[in-house]
Amino acid sequence: MFASNFLSIIKCELMQVRLLYFAVLRDIIGSSEAEVTLPSGTRPRDVWSTLRAEHSELAQYDEPPLTAINENYASPDAELHDGDELAFIPPVAGG
Repeated sequence: MFASNFLSIIKCELMQVRLLYFAVLRDIIGSSEAEVTLPSGTRPRDVWSTLRAEHSELAQYDEPPLTAINENYASPDAELHDGDELAFIPPVAGG
């Protein structure tokens, strides 16, 4: 009985988030966008950590680049919600 009660407590809600990649991030990841399923409560910082683990070129960047949620600049520690659009915007050099 305890196990079934415990499982109902730890049920994990999932959400759909659209990821957008720009400039060098698009080149490294090989795509300009992706639809992902994430656990409820995920933050941009968590997504960045996953990207760093999957793409060795990003491993040296501990902190996420500029982050936007639904076209508004946001903290990498903001909580994402179902249907959000998350963009990582790397610094751009030029003249």
